[in-house]
Amino acid sequence: MVIVGPTAVGKTELSLRLAERIDGEIISMDSRLIYRGMDIGTAKPTKAEQARVPHHMIDLVEPDENWSLALFRKQALREIEGVLERGHVPILVGGTGQYVRALMEGWVIPSQRPDEKLRNKLEEWGREIGAPALHDRLAVLDADAAAVIEPSNLRRSVRALEVIFKTGMKFSSQRQKEAPDYEFMLVGLNRPRAELYQRVDERIEKMFVDGLVEEVQNLLAKGYSEANPPLSAIGYREVIDVIRGNMTLEDAKVQMRRKTREFIRRQANWFKTSDENIHWYEMQPDPLERILTNMRIAN
Repeated sequence: MVIVGPTAVGKTELSLRLAERIDGEIISMDSRLIYRGMDIGTAKPTKAEQARVPHHMIDLVEPDENWSLALFRKQALREIEGVLERGHVPILVGGTGQYVRALMEGWVIPSQRPDEKLRNKLEEWGREIGAPALHDRLAVLDADAAAVIEPSNLRRSVRALEVIFKTGMKFSSQRQKEAPDYEFMLVGLNRPRAELYQRVDERIEKMFVDGLVEEVQNLLAKGYSEANPPLSAIGYREVIDVIRGNMTLEDAKVQMRRKTREFIRRQANWFKTSDENIHWYEMQPDPLERILTNMRIAN
């Protein structure tokens, strides 16, 4: 089973309750949860939540380590196999559309070998003009690739440009598909947009109460550079600007709210409510029993 939906819709709690009912284990499909030490700003499941149900694909690498879609897909398939071997139900949960689609649709990731010299030049250019501006350059060359890459994700924009410059072909055109490794039941969770935005605002406030500023200070103190792509994620970039004295705390919250709303709209492009392959559920009333009923019918 795969559970998708926008940020702050309530995927974590619903997936925990579902896993407890069907003897499941949770496999994260969130590109930010793989980084150690980035807990508050990513809304990572708490230690108590992770103790309730086994979790996978969390805290895999340090913030300065490279991670790719190909590595994700390989590791996720390995985790699914392990869960099945233990006789449990894999429950894939997350809002990173590209990760979910790559797994469900059997994407074959372009295998162009890294060109370190070119990559370093592109990264240097990206840091000079900013990740969003580099993303704009990518959009000119390959609009389809840019559409599925978050503008703040410097590393992925660099990778797409690197492949384009090395091969002379669009990055998006080099992605192929093969038969998926498994069949998945796809569950989508939804809330009215106004309610979702209110939950986003409450989550952002809670992040600061829980110590987001201290979390970012700790990452910087450990020597992680703000140039590391994970630290360009929503929340981290803004808090770094607060720490550097370039932004007030209130302005940071405003920017985080705005960028999260934009991110939610991009998430909707990956999983549309009109998609007949997705079983959509509104979060009010509680959809758990309806999901369980539909699982029994499907089986």
